[in-house]
Amino acid sequence: MLPFDTLFMSLGAILSNKLRSSLTLVGIVAGVASIIGVMTGISVVQGTMEKEMSVLGAQTFQVQKWPAGGFHTDATRRHAMRRPPLTLANADAIREQVKTADLVGSELWEFGFIAEYRGEKTNPNLSIVGGTPEYSINNTHYVGLGRNISQMDVRSGANVAVIGHAIGEKLFPFVDPVGRDIRLDGRKYRVIGVFDEKKSAFGGSFDNYVLIPITTFTSTYGMVDRGGFTRSVNITVRAKTPALIRDAIEETRQVLRRDRNVKTGEEDNFEFFNSESLITQFNDMSKGVKIAGFVIGLVALLVAGIGIMNIMLVAVTERTREIGIRKALGAKPENILAQFLFEAVILCNIGGVIGVLAGYGLGNLVSVFAHFEMSVPLEWAAIGLGFCSAVGIAFGLLPAVRASRLHPIEALRYE
Repeated sequence: MLPFDTLFMSLGAILSNKLRSSLTLVGIVAGVASIIGVMTGISVVQGTMEKEMSVLGAQTFQVQKWPAGGFHTDATRRHAMRRPPLTLANADAIREQVKTADLVGSELWEFGFIAEYRGEKTNPNLSIVGGTPEYSINNTHYVGLGRNISQMDVRSGANVAVIGHAIGEKLFPFVDPVGRDIRLDGRKYRVIGVFDEKKSAFGGSFDNYVLIPITTFTSTYGMVDRGGFTRSVNITVRAKTPALIRDAIEETRQVLRRDRNVKTGEEDNFEFFNSESLITQFNDMSKGVKIAGFVIGLVALLVAGIGIMNIMLVAVTERTREIGIRKALGAKPENILAQFLFEAVILCNIGGVIGVLAGYGLGNLVSVFAHFEMSVPLEWAAIGLGFCSAVGIAFGLLPAVRASRLHPIEALRYE
């Protein structure tokens, strides 16, 4: 008997028992949908996170006192707090000594302010960043209207500001903001530029902050923050080319260790992060969810496999006379074995395809409600269908073997 004939007969047997086949599919659909749904949801979030985390660009990294991923335990928080703050002198050392870097910027931040212009006010959630001219390029947030702050502004401590796009829309809906004076935290600043719009899928504040010269920031707010701690400077470093970023990180590490008197054998008292490291960190954090989703789906598939085996055993019993007739007409045991295995595998893969489609739909609900970009991780569809085939073979083998070993005379006599 040709394989095509065996396949055709298997499909006929499945279609002739629609209710039984449908009930068999439920477990497979649930198992595959749970795996694909979880992986698709994570893929949607991951794709958006990767875009969000690419804010530093391919050849830029940041050095700071605090861990980029926050504090996972009280011990890590206390450990980070004991580190000496990064200083403007550290940034100058990097600027002068790291030969693989071409732009080195410094940043200091404060949060929770109001900007106003002629009676119009923003919400009290603005951030103020004191920065150097490198801020715009190193953070890939470019000035679309007017100009960036200059070295002259930094040296003179000028009261000038580059405002975020959202602030410009709020305070200056009908006029050009450049050249006009705003009040920020009660102090007057001349607007010299407006950043391009930069939306965040997570509702972040890319457009809701004001950049002022770092010298203006330190003279206004000092080097001690509201909590009484000495401020630590965030230092952004751009390598001359993307290929040199690892060399630039290593050079920066050596310069800072010397400048901060870190002894041989002691760990760094500062942190590096770039877009790649942030993405890697997010992937590490999501591993647990991926594993949990995979295990849940696998358990569901195993339960479904047991159900398939039981239903196939019942089918063997019901079709005993049919098996006897086929053997009497010359069908070999391997033909019977192949038919029942085909039935199990086909059933599992039909359920697998439905489960994949349902999983993609469920996983992409995240993109619908959160306005993320949709994702279709095809590799997980292949993995899911592969598992379906494996389940079909593993749990369909016993009924298929039992059917193939039936004696034709006894099978024909079966009532």
